[in-house]
Amino acid sequence: MSITPAARSGRDHRPPLLAVLDAVDHAPGAAALRARSYELLGVAAGTRLLDVGCGGGLAVAEAAALGAVAAGVDRDEEMIAAARRRHPGQVFAVAEAAALPYEDGVWDAYRADKVLHELPEPGAALAEARRVLAPGGRAVLTGQDWDTCVLDAEDGALTRTIVHARADRVPSPRVARRFRGLLLDHGFGEVTVEVSTAVLTDARWLPLATGLAEAAVRAGAVSPEEAAAWTTDQTTRATTNRFFLAVPLFTASGTRGR
Repeated sequence: MSITPAARSGRDHRPPLLAVLDAVDHAPGAAALRARSYELLGVAAGTRLLDVGCGGGLAVAEAAALGAVAAGVDRDEEMIAAARRRHPGQVFAVAEAAALPYEDGVWDAYRADKVLHELPEPGAALAEARRVLAPGGRAVLTGQDWDTCVLDAEDGALTRTIVHARADRVPSPRVARRFRGLLLDHGFGEVTVEVSTAVLTDARWLPLATGLAEAAVRAGAVSPEEAAAWTTDQTTRATTNRFFLAVPLFTASGTRGR
């Protein structure tokens, strides 16, 4: 389970990706977490900031409002098209995190928010982050460890099975716990790690929970009957104001060495 989606397949029945990302951007604590990333990056007038996995471009627009010379990249052409529509004064490009279309050392700040779990080899993205950052530039990585979600449920053992089955469908589900090591391995110093927790109790977040059960069935980890019983429990909780989902989010920052 996560407050961000994994890559979609033709068998999935999820809302359009942009709609999911919009909901995530307005989840409790999301704005404060973005603001913290700008603070850790030292965003100020003239800061050259690159947002990798920019989605609809919100962070690029917010950083620009703080005076940064900001740009965003995303591998999804639909995301970039949406970002350009929403923020016509900003710069966006289609690009992979491990193959950025920029020369060495041209950015002061590198931001990757809920991105690295989508990559089979997150280290390649960190190598690119170091390459495109100027010496002394800052990188901030934010994301969730897909195994460390907390759901209130009647059947704890079944919940753990469902959560872990969903995590195993993600390319790098546990990369957030590796953020510190990845930064150190790729020549970053002054590395720090912080954690915040998104606590979701509103019924509108129920599809995030039911999507877990659907994914677990597709993975063969639980039976349709088990998933149905678990979903019924979650639906009851949502309709009686008893729904509870907590997602720890890790933010790691580091400075590129000389």
